[in-house]
Parts: sequence; C-alpha cells; structure tokens
Amino acid sequence: MSVEPFVPPEELTHDSVEEPDLFRINLVGLTTIVVKEVRRVLRIWVQTIVPPAISMTLYFIIFGSLIGARIGEMSGVPYTTFIAPGLIMMSVITNSFGNVVSSFFSGKLQLHLEEMLVSPLSFTTIITGYVVGGVVRGLAVAVLVTFVASFFTELSIARPLITISVVVLTAMVFSLAGLLNAIFAQSFDDISIIPTFVLAPLTYLGGVFFSISLLSPFWQKVALANPILYMVNAFRYGMLGSSDIPIGTAYGIIIVALVGLFLTALFLLHRGIGIRA
Repeated sequence: MSVEPFVPPEELTHDSVEEPDLFRINLVGLTTIVVKEVRRVLRIWVQTIVPPAISMTLYFIIFGSLIGARIGEMSGVPYTTFIAPGLIMMSVITNSFGNVVSSFFSGKLQLHLEEMLVSPLSFTTIITGYVVGGVVRGLAVAVLVTFVASFFTELSIARPLITISVVVLTAMVFSLAGLLNAIFAQSFDDISIIPTFVLAPLTYLGGVFFSISLLSPFWQKVALANPILYMVNAFRYGMLGSSDIPIGTAYGIIIVALVGLFLTALFLLHRGIGIRA
C-alpha cells in the first residue's frame, strides 16, 4: 500500500489545488431554492392556491353572470368570455408578485438570505430561483382559475404558443417586481403598499373588465401608459384571437419590462441596497 508524500501548504502549486466547480455549485443552489419555493407554495396551499380560485369565482358570478347578462357582448364575444382571460391574468399577476415579495422578505427578516449572499452562489442564481418559485405559483393559480372559468363560459385557446408564452413572461415580470418590493421593504407593512396602491389600480384599469375602445380618445392614450394593459390584451389575443393592442407592441413592452426589472434586481443585490445594514 503506497502512501502519498506530505506536501506542505506553502509548496502547493495552483495545479495541485482543485478548483471549485462553480457551475455545479450554482446548479445545486438553484435547484435548492426552487424546491424550497415550490414546497412552500404546496405546504400552505390553503393560503396560496385556494383563495384566488374563490375570488375569481365571485368575480365570474358578479361580473359575468349578473352584470354580464345586461352588457351582452364585448369585442364580439359574450362578456363572461371577454373577462375570463383578464381574470386569469389578474390572478397570475397578483400571485406571482405576492409569492416572491413574501418569501424574499421573510428571508431578509429571518437572516437566512445573508447566508445565500455570502455563499458562492451568483446573484443571477438567487434571482432566478425566486422567480421560478413565483412563476410556479402563478401558473398553478392560472390553471385553477381557468378550470373555474370553464363552469361559467366556453373557453378555447386560439393561439396556444402566444397564450403560454405571455402568461409565463408576465409571471416572470411580476415575480421580479415582487423581488424589488421585498428588497426595499423594511417591514411587513411595506410589502402591502405596492399591491394596494399601485398593482391593484393598474390591474383593474388594465382592460380586465372592459375594452379601451369604450374610452374617449384622451383616456385611451392615458391607458396606453399602463403596462398591464399590454399583458392582458396579449393574453386575450392568445385565447380569443382579439386584442386592443398590436401583439408585437405587447411583446416588446413585456420583454423590456422583464429585462429592465432583472437588471435592476441584479444591480441592487450587487450594491447590497436594501440587504446590508
């Protein structure tokens, strides 16, 4: 049995020291964050999955069955069918945002986020892990709300590729927005300010319940400044084949928002803004 000779540390060369496999480290880290986020969603499914389905059911009953019967058609389809894509998208927006903002802020509060920041994980890996968790919750809720909508109206997907890509990109955008909110939040009260005073108004005015063609020319121009309008209409185009917004413009707005929010989150983590005391 041969014994390797002892080499003093000062005589170790660069070649004799095994370099850490950063790709494998980040892959394991990404998988761990994603699994943690998905388990969190499934563990408290009564809080994360069920409430949106109940809320959307009430929306369909009140706006679809009761008010929709008086309105009749909008954009050539029954009103209940018209609002279905908007309600699905609204649930995706609120749940993907809410999942990341609550999870990331809890990590800040419990100080285990600092352990990730000092680990060999890249900031891109950390951001991606939380975003994937938000997307998973957003898509799970979207499937459940679509199932609920099928009891109130006949739904069909006119363009599956557009429908799927828009809902995934939108969930990514608002997962990143939730991350930014969590970075700046200093208390649990802070994480409710943006959803209450920014997200909710933009969503309700984003074409969920009406076509912007009903607005006056001035308010149509004002509505075009709302990014959620483009997401809702792109998703409605994928499902129903009709939209108030050119689909190319909608994709452009979504992608610009996605890249801008991702780079902003990356910059904030690099600078330690909202993380380091």
